[in-house]
Amino acid sequence: MDWELKKGLQQQLEAERGYYRYPAGTRTRTALVYPNSYFVGMSNLGFHIIYDLLNKRPDVACERAFLPDRQDITRYENTRTPVMTIESQTPLYEFSLLAFAVSFEMDYFNILKLLELGRVKVRAAERGERDPILIAGGPCPTFNPEPLAAIFDAFIIGEGEVIMPAFMDAYQAAQREGLTRAETLRRLACVPGVYVPSLYEHHYAEDGTLAAIEPLPGAPGQIARQWVKDLDAWPAHTVVVTDNTEFNFYLIETARGCGRHCRFCMAGYCFRKPRNRSLKVIEAEVQEALKYRKRIGLMGAAISDYPEINALCKDILGEGLSMSVASFRADSVTKELVDSLAESGLKTLTMAPEAGSVRMRAVINKGIEEHHLFTSMDLGLAAGIKNFRLYIMVGLPFEEEEDIDAIIDMTNRLKDYMEEKGSKGTLTLSVNPFIPKPFTPFQWEPMADRRVVEKRLKRLEKTLRRRKHIIVNIESPKEAYIQGVLSRGDRRVGEALLRAHEGGGSKAFKRAMKECALDPVFYLYRRRPETELFPWERLDMGFRKAYLYAELQRSAKLESTIPCFEGCHRCGVC
Repeated sequence: MDWELKKGLQQQLEAERGYYRYPAGTRTRTALVYPNSYFVGMSNLGFHIIYDLLNKRPDVACERAFLPDRQDITRYENTRTPVMTIESQTPLYEFSLLAFAVSFEMDYFNILKLLELGRVKVRAAERGERDPILIAGGPCPTFNPEPLAAIFDAFIIGEGEVIMPAFMDAYQAAQREGLTRAETLRRLACVPGVYVPSLYEHHYAEDGTLAAIEPLPGAPGQIARQWVKDLDAWPAHTVVVTDNTEFNFYLIETARGCGRHCRFCMAGYCFRKPRNRSLKVIEAEVQEALKYRKRIGLMGAAISDYPEINALCKDILGEGLSMSVASFRADSVTKELVDSLAESGLKTLTMAPEAGSVRMRAVINKGIEEHHLFTSMDLGLAAGIKNFRLYIMVGLPFEEEEDIDAIIDMTNRLKDYMEEKGSKGTLTLSVNPFIPKPFTPFQWEPMADRRVVEKRLKRLEKTLRRRKHIIVNIESPKEAYIQGVLSRGDRRVGEALLRAHEGGGSKAFKRAMKECALDPVFYLYRRRPETELFPWERLDMGFRKAYLYAELQRSAKLESTIPCFEGCHRCGVC
């Protein structure tokens, strides 16, 4: 045990406010693990929500663990010190339950590194009666847990507030009854929203596609996504306050889900239906934030869609607090919201047209038109905001070269407008290669050829960087294509993931795929037939597969789909 590493965790805890710590031996010890740094993980609101939820139970002591910073990993390895929790500096292998919050595919490699550093066997099949049970929740496991099926014993499918209480009740009952590990997992599989992968066999056809997913006797045929019906019953805000985090705000969730039907967006489909918290509940959370005097970070799919956003802005600023937002839509942003952000010190206003041409925005059903961008820019400039950012995707389905021309043209015209209005600020493009996701209309579509995408990205950058005060930031295409394999991968991809870990992590993934006789082309560039069985089809998101395919067909025809509305029964969720 390296005492300097232990002391560092103690100092981290001393700098926090709001954490839980219980005496040893009185409660079931659970470690909530975020597979990235403390700096990143403590800005994840879902992580705070589950930490608070578990610790409010009378029978659970939940502590937190993170991937050590890069410079510390070497020290952990050299001193043979196992990864420990923040609260009590207890090694991961000593916990009976490890719960991972997983939001990004690239963190899959971190999961394996964390388990190795925590001295926990990485394969579920190799863990015995005295080893911890591993579960995972969050966006990635909810959409497609199969690449992680060999690692985790169970997955939380949906929103944890409505699953974890029943999960913990079942787990505690199994412990009291002295059930074996296998019997415990069967008990957990009976909890709505819990998927136990070892209870399902995957069979493959000669062409490499899935032929069947067979539940073992007694296993549920489908696992239905669980979701919170009344957000007011489950307040969501920062629990542990720390300054050492990526978004140094007091986070408050205003709404959950989105009904805009953007066809590329996994969250828009898998967090339906859209739900708002009442202004009264949010204002109470603002009052709770007052004691910390931190900037309020409003969280939601599109903050500007919140029906009482103007009143909320007035309340926050009226309390002498400043604010920031996770995102807003250019077609619903208000003057009051932009003015409040400017008054809070916002330097850059971000908009997300996602595509440059009218045609491509119709393909993805974005609903944002250029006049919305110019109007938002007007509001920002009038409020004293000088800089703007655009989120753009390249490699979308049905994209042509002229759609890249349209991005360049739109960017130049927006910059012209800034200059006409007297702004000498910067216009930044954040450009990402498009990655098809499960449970979206584009789950059948191939990812655009990497060489084509790289050529288009290079053209964007080369053309736009000639102009002063335009910056182009591009996400790594290499990582995007690893994510592309993992996002729609099956259990065989999970074997390559394990092998890549043995070879050094994500840099070894391509070689690991080859060693496992898996062709990336099969996962990336193949257009799936309508009838293909997907690895995630034992999960039920509440809508029909035929509905998604109909949306894909509408996309090809450039047909729009209107947002969710009360009384709508189109997709099946309601």
